[in-house]
Amino acid sequence: MALLEVSHIDTYYGDSHILFELSLEVAEGEVVCLLGRNGAGKTTTVRSIIGLTPPRSGRISLRSRPIAGLPAYRVARQGIGFVPEDRRVFGNLTVHENLEVARRTWGNGAQNIWTEERVYELFPILRSRRGQLAGTMSGGEQQMLTIARTLMGSPDILLLDEPSEGLAPLVVETLREQLGQLKKTGLTMILAEQNVRFVSDLGDRVYILENGMVKYTGSMEAFLADAEVRRAYLAV
Repeated sequence: MALLEVSHIDTYYGDSHILFELSLEVAEGEVVCLLGRNGAGKTTTVRSIIGLTPPRSGRISLRSRPIAGLPAYRVARQGIGFVPEDRRVFGNLTVHENLEVARRTWGNGAQNIWTEERVYELFPILRSRRGQLAGTMSGGEQQMLTIARTLMGSPDILLLDEPSEGLAPLVVETLREQLGQLKKTGLTMILAEQNVRFVSDLGDRVYILENGMVKYTGSMEAFLADAEVRRAYLAV
């Protein structure tokens, strides 16, 4: 049984129809990658799941419980964490305060509890920045803090929207290694990305989106072996 199921959702921004009958599923412990060109619908898909842009039709369920239409804070309390593309750290708070404000304090039944010490083990640079104001940190450090802050909610599944966007190549490699460590903990993840190389060692399965529809799904191994698919949908 899938941990997360998205079934035939249609999502709009105002009168603009963005997602068309989109379906996907994610098994527990799996890393699923949403790939596609700019404007393909990746961000709208993760925003639909977390409840920031609720679908007008279709079904989204977590552990068979329907969550579509719930406000985002209630979706988060069901066990879904969201790392947005624009990071949104609390710039006037320290690293420690950013983590503390997000610490899980509700009973969502999480079995895999994250603590401040545990996120410092995953992101050592944050330990040395513990008392620094988040707004004075580099973009890469802020991205790590955003992921760490989301982990403090002890989610069952983590949604990451373009985590490598705008980061220097060396920082991207560091972040990829850290997400690889996170994968080893068994945390379920959805990675919405354009950077195929970034996700190639992380993903178990791939969904390719184009014009708000799923055009391809398969294992990461099959996707990487299919040059024609990559050229057709990703121009790589």
